[in-house]
Amino acid sequence: MDIQHLVDRLEELIDEGRHIWFTKMTMIDEERALEIIDQMRISIPEEIEKANRVLNQRDRILAQANEEAARIIDLAREKAETLIQRDAIVQAAQSRAANIIEQARQEAEQMRADADNYVLEVLREFETQLVKTLSIVRNGIKVVQDREAARARAAESAAPPKPPEPPRPPAARPAPAAPKPAEAPVEIGAESKPE
Repeated sequence: MDIQHLVDRLEELIDEGRHIWFTKMTMIDEERALEIIDQMRISIPEEIEKANRVLNQRDRILAQANEEAARIIDLAREKAETLIQRDAIVQAAQSRAANIIEQARQEAEQMRADADNYVLEVLREFETQLVKTLSIVRNGIKVVQDREAARARAAESAAPPKPPEPPRPPAARPAPAAPKPAEAPVEIGAESKPE
């Protein structure tokens, strides 16, 4: 039986007792009081055992709570380490990506420079060929012109010499024009007669 219940019954017994006038004494039923006290003696070890059980249970609950707290802390630490590692992986990936982009940019720049150098070399070779071709064309033109000049000289030397032209007299001033004679008037409608 619950000790608190027994204490309440003992208190009720005292309240129900007869109070002696002009004293602090109360008359109670002795048999009922002793019965409650006996029940209290029996209940007290049970209450102590119950308290011990509660204390043991409390210790067990505290141990479980400590274990759960330690487990939660470990999980949180692992999660934090995972996040840190993930962050480190992300940073490493970003760094690697930046390196790849920079390397690609440098390679593209090198390819552009190589292409420019190749085009410049080809254009220089083309210029050299053009200069040679222009020189050949000019030499050909000169050879043809020299041949024509030689033919012209040969033709001049083979032709009989022309007599020298007499010197021309200085040009005289033209004489003033004489007035035209007046024509006889012709009659219109006049028929010419045969002679």
